[in-house]
Amino acid sequence: MPLPLSPNLRGALFMVVAMVGFTLNDAITKFSSESMNMAQVMLIRGAFASLFVGLLAWQRGALARPASMLQPMVALRVAGEAGATVSFLLALAHLPIANVSAVLQALPLAVTMGAALVFNEGVGWRRWLAIAVGFAGVLIIVRPGFEGFSVYSLLALASVACCAVRDLATKRVPQAIPTLLVSTATALAMTVLGAALLSPMGGWTPMSGEATALLALAAVLVLIGYQFIIMAMRSGDIAFIAPFRYTALLWAILLGLVVFGDIPDLPMIVGASIIVGSGLYALYRERVVGKRQTAAESAGPDMAPDGI
Repeated sequence: MPLPLSPNLRGALFMVVAMVGFTLNDAITKFSSESMNMAQVMLIRGAFASLFVGLLAWQRGALARPASMLQPMVALRVAGEAGATVSFLLALAHLPIANVSAVLQALPLAVTMGAALVFNEGVGWRRWLAIAVGFAGVLIIVRPGFEGFSVYSLLALASVACCAVRDLATKRVPQAIPTLLVSTATALAMTVLGAALLSPMGGWTPMSGEATALLALAAVLVLIGYQFIIMAMRSGDIAFIAPFRYTALLWAILLGLVVFGDIPDLPMIVGASIIVGSGLYALYRERVVGKRQTAAESAGPDMAPDGI
């Protein structure tokens, strides 16, 4: 009979499964962009997400006060998510999935910087140095001014900024507002935004049953990812479990290679290594100084726009 896993190892396993779910969702979304514009992807995936999350929220009584969706911090979170989703999806449609994923790994550093600048949270010089080094890694991947530069890399960077706004706003959403209500508001907003952008981005493309099923699967994978994130965070020490979030980059590289034939180049590998190393060091420093909430905990679970 195999020995049961410790809470930390179980949490780490849950985190890895969550990252697989999120990265598969990204791969399906990128694949779908080859046959339709990203507004249509947002619309269809958002509709399925709204249905799934809305039913779950209704079952758990989270929709009892729908007016809470208009609370200022909820509205700011939705606005940040909207900007992050549009910029992320556009970048994903035109760049290798591994490159986009690598840039998004800088989100915990961006949230730490935002918490210091906006909320006056204490950030020592070592973590400021980690932030600076991490964003230097981003510049290596984006490579502005050099051959191989793509303007869509700037959209990936814009997505990081919008995600930071989303996560900082999330920290200020009143505890009385159910998380599922916030998720429902986000899903509905993304669906409406997709519908609004459909015509400017080229209009509707007839969809096969397979394409529709794939986007429904993408919405399910996001929900599975968030469920496993919750299970991971409740299983063991966050400081032990959080670094396993960076396995998303490994899955992105693997899926990019197998599904899309994308081979990571040297600047992407070097830049990604610098970003991950800086993030791990910042997490270590936060643990050393005994902060109540680490950047890894405060940042969005998948370090990317959730789309719901």
